Order: sequence, then C-alpha cells, then structure tokens
Amino acid sequence: MDTETGLEFHDHAPEQKAGIASPGGHAVTHDEFMRTFEAFKEANDERLDEIARRGDVLLDEKVDRINGAIDAQQRHMEQIALKNARPALETSLRPRAIASREHKSAFESYVRGGETGALRALETKALSVASNADGGYLVPVELEREIGQRLATISPIRSIASVREISGNVYKKPFMLTGPATGWVGETDARAQTASPTLDALSFPAMELYAMPAATATLLDDSAVNIDEWIASEVELTFAVQEGAAFVAGDGVNKPKGFVSYTAVANTSWTWGNLGYIASGAAGAFASSDPSDKLVDLIYALKAGYRQNAAFVMNRKTQAAIRKFKDSGGAYLWQPPEQAGGRASLMTFPLVEAEDMPDVAANSLAIAFGDFRRGYLIVDRTGVRVLRDPYSAKPYVLFYTTKRVGGGVQDFDAIKVMKFSAS
Repeated sequence: MDTETGLEFHDHAPEQKAGIASPGGHAVTHDEFMRTFEAFKEANDERLDEIARRGDVLLDEKVDRINGAIDAQQRHMEQIALKNARPALETSLRPRAIASREHKSAFESYVRGGETGALRALETKALSVASNADGGYLVPVELEREIGQRLATISPIRSIASVREISGNVYKKPFMLTGPATGWVGETDARAQTASPTLDALSFPAMELYAMPAATATLLDDSAVNIDEWIASEVELTFAVQEGAAFVAGDGVNKPKGFVSYTAVANTSWTWGNLGYIASGAAGAFASSDPSDKLVDLIYALKAGYRQNAAFVMNRKTQAAIRKFKDSGGAYLWQPPEQAGGRASLMTFPLVEAEDMPDVAANSLAIAFGDFRRGYLIVDRTGVRVLRDPYSAKPYVLFYTTKRVGGGVQDFDAIKVMKFSAS
C-alpha cells in the first residue's frame, strides 16, 4: 500500500476473470492495471497543474512512483503471459511421426548417457552428416520447433519481424533498384523499346549462436525429467537475449546487423541503404514545447502503405517519459493494453518494448517506427545441434547447443527512427 497515493500493488486478486493466472495460483488482473494507470493520469494531471502554479518536487516523486508501479505490473503480466503461452511438445502418434519418435528416443539416450550409436545411424539413414565440424547432433524436430516458438514469444523484434528458414549459410534476396521503363501510349501508337530493370541483391548470412547449459548426473538419471523441456527452457533465455540485442544494435560481425546500426540520414534526404530519421527538436531530449509533434512527424515520415502495420519500438525508460505526453485535447497519447497479455499503444499504434534500444541521449536513435514485417528480415538456418561434453566441467555435464541466425534490414523505406538532436 502506498500511504501517499492510497494505491495497493500486489501480485494476486480474489477475482481472476480479467487477469492472467500464473501457475502458482497468483493473478495480476487487467482491471487492477487499469486502475493504476488511472491513478497515474490523475497524479500527473495534478503535477502539471501544480507546476503551472509554482512547481512541486513531491508531486514529481509521486508520479514517478506510480509510473514505476505501472512498469512493474506490466512486466509481471508479460512474464505470466509468456509462461502460459509456451507451446506443448508434439505428442502425435500418427504413422508419419514414427521417425520423429525414434529420433527423440535416440536423442534422449544421447543426452542422458552419451550413447551415440542409434542417433548416428538415424542421421546417416536420413542422408545427413552425423556430426558437423564442431561435433554434435541435430535435436528432434519437435524440440527445434519449440525453441523457435518460445523465441518468437519472448524476443521482441522476432515477434514483429519477418522470419525465413533457410538450409544454407547465406540467404540472398534480390531487389529492383530501377524498374523497367513504362509510359502511356495511344491504341495505335508505336511502342519504343523499354529499358531493362536494374537488379541487386541483399545478403543475409546466418551466424552461429550458442548456449551451454549444465546438468548434474542426478538430473540426467531422473527419468521423470523431460529432457526436451529442460533443454528448451535452459537455452531459450540465452538465445533470446543474445539475438534480441543483435537484431537491434548488432554490428554484423559474427552476428546479425541491427537496424539502429545502419547509417541514419535526415528523412528529407533519404536514399536506399540508409534509414531516414526525424530530429526530436532538442539535443538528447524531447522538445521543450509540444514534444509529441515530433512523434506525429515520425509517423507521417512513413508512407501510407507501411503505416497500416507499423509499430513503435523503444525501451522502458523512453516509454516512461512518453507516458506523460498528452494531446491538445488533454488525452494521454500512451494507452495501456486493451486486454490482459496485449500490447500498450502509442497514438493508436502498437508499442513494442525492446530493452536493447538506446536510451534517450544526444544523437541517439531511441525510437523506431515502421512496418518491421516488411522492413527487417530474420533468417534461421534449419537445425539446432547439441554436443554433449562430460569432461570440461566435471562433475557437471555441459550441453553445447548451437543454432545459426542472421538478420538485417530488407526494406529501408519501411523503418524510420527518431534522432535526439536539434536538427
């Protein structure tokens, strides 16, 4: 209970019809979250009125405290929604799943006891290489699918970008720099020969991403432990954290290239290969007056065809600052999710929270806006490999798990950014 604001922040509530139930029986109700946001708006309005009269530091602290409570509740709701969204492993017993079950059984024998014979025979039978240069074996299809689904759930950029599976090391996507010449002619007029289109290709190499969970002999000997579930749960967070950071700010060296790592130029002089930016109006900050006007400029820097499916991307600190913005009619621009497990919105567009986005600072690109499904491409090379290592960290058994991932901007016209500078 906050003695000053009268708000009570807790993890459970007697009614769960509007909330998300956690596995432990706790719930964070959406109604409770909405009540907190209403209290935030009331306190912020009071703060603005008081600032207009004389300024009050205590009111600033009160608003910041409620703002932090909103972040905490939203984070808790997202974590519980993630747990409930985790997919179950496939248990089909149809004839086409027989080979998959054989692979799963052989893989479990390999993980638990290091037996490689059955697994090597299966992969050789499938005309695949039994082990790569670094060793290891392919995980069952169900486990690979589960890891991919979990990553899409918890990796913010993966959840909004375009994802393509490839079987090679590099995916090349052709695009047209200049199209064929066209024009209007009369029904019987002569047609001049048209110029040929100019084509180029974008390359998206798949880089190796790894995790190395450790297990004890006791855990591996326990037949009640679901090995597939254990490996997926151990590697998902490591994979998600690493690839999430790369999709935002990766330099492209042995990792995907993040969209904020591309050259940004003023949107008025935008050219293909660069990202267009809108200046915030002040160095390292929003403009002192009408700061939301620049957000409007950012939205309309994007062509209409891209705005239909566009979303804002920023980190939690930037979102907390924008949460205080209001339009000319006094309505708050930031709005909480309409339902439990949904996304907050900013000026009616979805808001995606990516902690790897830069903080607001001089010349930082702290806000991105665009159609990421068309603008950013993630390539996943088929296959996740596991190498069992019982020697390097005795008495623990290490499982060197690798997957190959690449990424980069595929349409430079589909993403715009805000640069925190005067111009």
